[in-house]
Amino acid sequence: MSIDQFKYSRIPPEAEALRSEVRTFLADTLKDYPAIRRADSWMGFDAEFSRRLGARGWVGMALPKGYGGSDASPFARYVVIEELLAAGAPVSAHWFADRQSGPQILHYGTDAQKDRHLPAICRGEQYFCIGMSEPNSGSDLASIKTRARREGDKWVVSGQKVWTTNAHRSHYMIALVRTGENSKRQEGLSQFIIDLSLPGITIRPIKDLTGSEHFNEVFLDEVVLDADALIGTEGQGWSQVTAELAFERSGPERFLSSIALIHTLIDAVGRDPDALQAKEIGRLAARLVTLRNMSLSVTAQLAAGENPAWAASCVKDLGAVFEQEIPELAQLLCDIPPTAEGGCDHAQVLAYLTQMAPSFSLRGGTREILRGIIARGLGLR
Repeated sequence: MSIDQFKYSRIPPEAEALRSEVRTFLADTLKDYPAIRRADSWMGFDAEFSRRLGARGWVGMALPKGYGGSDASPFARYVVIEELLAAGAPVSAHWFADRQSGPQILHYGTDAQKDRHLPAICRGEQYFCIGMSEPNSGSDLASIKTRARREGDKWVVSGQKVWTTNAHRSHYMIALVRTGENSKRQEGLSQFIIDLSLPGITIRPIKDLTGSEHFNEVFLDEVVLDADALIGTEGQGWSQVTAELAFERSGPERFLSSIALIHTLIDAVGRDPDALQAKEIGRLAARLVTLRNMSLSVTAQLAAGENPAWAASCVKDLGAVFEQEIPELAQLLCDIPPTAEGGCDHAQVLAYLTQMAPSFSLRGGTREILRGIIARGLGLR
């Protein structure tokens, strides 16, 4: 692997043509949406908004028309999600199903699984969470302990997942579990679609610094699954999940999580910035454009049927650093203290994202795991 894997990729005109329609819809739908809620964006849960997007064909749009999708290109989907995030739209309800669960089921699922899940995903009505991280494993997925064993024609699952975003609001979880006895770290892993309403499942939300509940602990105590809950091939979970992570680590959400703060910062600085403000806001813009170009390069590789796991890890790592630096830089450039209640839009958004920023390096893989992947790709370990 090398930096040459990142090649400049322009959004095709037919995909770019969607942008004005999406912007018009968002300008009308979110016209009274406050800045503090826009800061929440892809963590903002609004089932009705997701259904409205589904009705317009903007959820699961890359899925086949036969399942309710639009057969849209990855670039068309990129335009839609970029506009949603830039506007601060509440996309959390359908986010994981649209981004990775739907494509995962399309690629590895049985016909019955596709019929059961994909149309509802495209309508913006069925929500998924991702069961990967575990206590004492974190982002080191090869060390997971949750197990599934066969009992007749059933599977019985026991274990625990943690940092599972939206588990308390989702219908299903695609979980990575160990199915092979005495298996090596990356062997004997399988994925299951788990109905979160089943007996034996306990979900405990984790409050973050803002008092919100996005992350969860999920306890699985002898949860009985039908045989068709297995997705893909038994024992091939590692290859399936690493392919899935390329979708999770490379999209615009990896550098737009703090975009609301950039907007309020520019408004607060005004039209006559001093030299430091002009220089640093210019640097933010330059980094944002660079990350976007890297992300589009990964999108082009995904569109070509490649597995750009290394490049996606680079985008995620650099994007998280960028997003986490913005609140600190905002406090340096503008003498407006963060205020959780009251105060101007900038003060409230600054307070919220200062508290949320530490979580940006958790989702999609911790910095240590990502840099290990990057180092291996460069032949350094």
